[in-house]
Amino acid sequence: MPLLVGLFDSSASRRSLDSSIPLTSNGRTVIGEDTLDLDAIAGKRTAGGGMFDSIANMANSILGAGIIGLPYAVRQAGFFTGLLLLVILCAVTDWTIRLIVINAKLSGSHSYIEIMNHCFGSSGRAAVSFFQFAFAFGGMCAFGIIIGDTLPHVMRSLFPHLASIPVLNLLTNRQFVIAFCTICVSYPLSLYRDIHKLARASGLALIGMFIIVISVLVEGPHVPNELKGDPSQKWSVVGPGVFQAIGVISFAFVCHHNSLLIYGSLRTPTLDRFTKVTHVSTFISLVCCATLAVAAYVVFTDKTEGNILNNFPLDDTMINVARFAFGLNMFTTLPLELFVCREVIEQFFFSHETFNLQRHIFFTSVILFSSMFVSLITCDLGVMLEITGGVSATALAYIFPAACYFKLTDKTLPWHHRAKLPAVACTAFGIVVMVISLYLALGKSWTPEGTAKICM
Repeated sequence: MPLLVGLFDSSASRRSLDSSIPLTSNGRTVIGEDTLDLDAIAGKRTAGGGMFDSIANMANSILGAGIIGLPYAVRQAGFFTGLLLLVILCAVTDWTIRLIVINAKLSGSHSYIEIMNHCFGSSGRAAVSFFQFAFAFGGMCAFGIIIGDTLPHVMRSLFPHLASIPVLNLLTNRQFVIAFCTICVSYPLSLYRDIHKLARASGLALIGMFIIVISVLVEGPHVPNELKGDPSQKWSVVGPGVFQAIGVISFAFVCHHNSLLIYGSLRTPTLDRFTKVTHVSTFISLVCCATLAVAAYVVFTDKTEGNILNNFPLDDTMINVARFAFGLNMFTTLPLELFVCREVIEQFFFSHETFNLQRHIFFTSVILFSSMFVSLITCDLGVMLEITGGVSATALAYIFPAACYFKLTDKTLPWHHRAKLPAVACTAFGIVVMVISLYLALGKSWTPEGTAKICM
């Protein structure tokens, strides 16, 4: 019974945002010094986690599967342009993550869905629900596929004769490993209602990401010459695929669908505390991403693959450790995405109902096992995952937060006023990236490169 109480305690995602940012009489927000949480002063707020827990969860949300593709993004954009895009998009991400919480305060809303409903009515509610669910569910499927592509290979490398041993040879089987990790690790973690309880798992996943970055940094210069790329392309300025690079980097940095969950998981949720969480998390992510991207690209240049670990020899021990760490990161990050899928359903269909344990378990099970099924039968999610991932990322990260802020700020100000112009520019940028990403993805689907691959 104590275990069940721990698993299903009060949810941070259902907790109302406090009123720690005061509003003036005309509805404009006063944002200055950190304000006081009266519930915390009274000793009533004891649930939730500290800032370290929230930093671990947010950084883990950012440092997901997308980090492995960043060297490829630098190859597409060119070395200097790629690094510039990393810094700029990281800064925009930091701003729009905080913008979502500001929008929640301005609109008196408790979720991303409610913010869009307040600003754009039922069409906005439906749009953000679709994009949030599509992005998170697509991420879950991708994480399962990565588990199947990394852990069995590591087991075969560590134990060459394992495949010939009865029963134990299941550890080298892709489908078994995906099912085992999903059911035995990801599923129990996904049953929690309070996202801050994943902080320890997120901390372990972050350690795994640091191992990946260090492994690539150390082993890159020592790969055989035939695996290295053209050294003359090391310091390229602009590459042929700038917009493809924007899509990859955006996918890597997006964690906006988790932002209000993480904000609500703070024991004392105020904007100033969340701002510190966001700054620290995005800075850690930027350092890791830039280190990995630069270290890998300067070695492999024109031969850089979408998954940088595939550029290394199959028998590289340190890289195999990194592959194992990457797989570990995936099945501990997967529950964070399931939190979002489940929250979207709860907010869209059951926003006025109290918590129901049977419904909670049902939706957790259906969502998780659906993503596992896709991972079991598919090695490449194909162009549809690219469309839903790339398009959803730009909508969630750039278009919706900025458009809502534009709607919620003083309506007497012209669109080109300095208070609104950044939101206008961010929205326009997101729309351009979305359209071009969709066009490129559809173009890819008409070529053999876009053909889906089924695992047998």
